Amino acid sequence: MPTRLEERQTAVHLLRAGRTVDAVAEQLGRSPRWVRNWRQRYRTTGWHGLRDESHAAKTHGTRIPDSLRQAIVQARSELEAEATLGTGLKYIGAPAVPTRLKAKQVEPLPSLPSIERVLRAAGMTHQRQARQQSAVVYPHLKPTEPHYLCQVDIVPHFLTGGQRLACFNAIDVVSRYPTGQATPRRRAAEAAAFLVHVWQTLGIARYTQVDNESCFSGGSTHPYVLGKVVRLALHVGTELVFSPVHHPESNGTVERFHQDYNDHVWDDTYLTDQAAVQRQADHFFQLYRQSRHHSALQERTPHEVHQQTTLRRLEIECSFAKQKLPLREGRIHFIRRVGQQGTVSVLNVDWPVPNWDGPRGVWVTIEFDISGATLAIYDAAPDVGERTCVATYPFPFAEAVLSAEQLTPAQPAQEGQARASRQRPG
Repeated sequence: MPTRLEERQTAVHLLRAGRTVDAVAEQLGRSPRWVRNWRQRYRTTGWHGLRDESHAAKTHGTRIPDSLRQAIVQARSELEAEATLGTGLKYIGAPAVPTRLKAKQVEPLPSLPSIERVLRAAGMTHQRQARQQSAVVYPHLKPTEPHYLCQVDIVPHFLTGGQRLACFNAIDVVSRYPTGQATPRRRAAEAAAFLVHVWQTLGIARYTQVDNESCFSGGSTHPYVLGKVVRLALHVGTELVFSPVHHPESNGTVERFHQDYNDHVWDDTYLTDQAAVQRQADHFFQLYRQSRHHSALQERTPHEVHQQTTLRRLEIECSFAKQKLPLREGRIHFIRRVGQQGTVSVLNVDWPVPNWDGPRGVWVTIEFDISGATLAIYDAAPDVGERTCVATYPFPFAEAVLSAEQLTPAQPAQEGQARASRQRPG
C-alpha cells in the first residue's frame, strides 16, 4: 500500500501527465479538493512540499496570486521561445522576467526571489556551477563611468566547411556597449584595424585592456619590443593595459560577453562565410545595445548609459593603422604576477621586484615622454587612492619620443585625419 507521500506524488505525476483533477481523484479514491490542495502545495514549494514535515506556509497571505504566477511563467516561456528562434536575446533568467512583465503592464512587479521561486517550482531553472577562483590577487581598475575602461579580446570560431575566423570583440565595462568584427587572421594588422574600429564606434576610452596575444603585444621573441598596437594606442591617446598572463578573469567583462556572442551568433546557425558572420553579429550587437537585461544598469540600455557621458570619437581611415608610427608621449600598463625568482616579465624582459614575498600581482607602467621612458612597478592600480612604487627602472629604446602636439614631416596628412572629436555615440 503506498504511503501518503507516494500517493501525493502519484497525484502530481498524473496531473502533470494531463489527467484532470476529477480523474485523478477517482483513481486514487480521494476528493477533488484533496487533489487540488496537493497540486497547489506542489506548485508553491515543489516536491519537498508534499511531505508531512513540510515548512510550507500555513496561511496564504504572502503567496503570489495565481494570476501573477501564471504571468511569470508565461513571460519566461516567451523569453525561451524568442531565444530559441533567434528573434530575441538569450537572456531568460529571473532578472529578465521583470522587464517583460513591466512591458505587459503587470503590477505590482514581484521581487527577484519570488520570481526565482516560481520558476523553480515550474521546473524552469538550471543549477549554476561555481567558478574556481585564482589564488593570486591582481591589481585592477575600478571604473564607475562609461569611456573609462574598454576591454578587447578574441574568440576563435570555424565556418561551415572548416575555415577558421578570429572574432574580435570589445565592450565598455560600465555601459556594456559592445562591438565586434570577424577576420580571417589574428595578426597585428587585424588587431590594429579592429582597435581603430573600436575607437570610431565606442569612442576612445581612457584605458583599453587587451590580453597578451602576439597581435597585441608585438610578439614573444624580441626584448623591449614596442609593436604596432602599442604605438597606435600611444598615438590615439588611450592607455593600453595588458591583462595578466593566463588569467582571463582580469578581462572578465569581455570574456563574459564572448559567451553571449557565441550563444547568439554561432549556436544553432550555419555560417558559411565572413560576411554571414558579420551580419549575424551586427544584428546581435544592435539587440544587445538596446536591451534592458543588465541589472547593473537599472533598466537602462547600454546605448542609454554609453551616451550619458561625452566621448572622444576617432576620425581616421583604417589605412592609418597599417603604417609604422613613431612613439609619442603616453603610458602603457601591464598587470603581472611576481615569479618565483622575484621578477616580472614585461616586453620579454625580466624586471626585479625587490622585497616581494608570496604570490601577488603587481601593476607595471611604462611612461614615455620627450626625455625618455621609465618603467615603474606598483602594488596597486593607478586609480587606487594610495599605492606604493616598489621599483623604478629606465626603459631603453633608440627612438625619439614625440610630444602629443608634435607632427612628423612624414605624416602631416595622416595626422590631420587622426584627430579625435568629442561626440555622442550614434
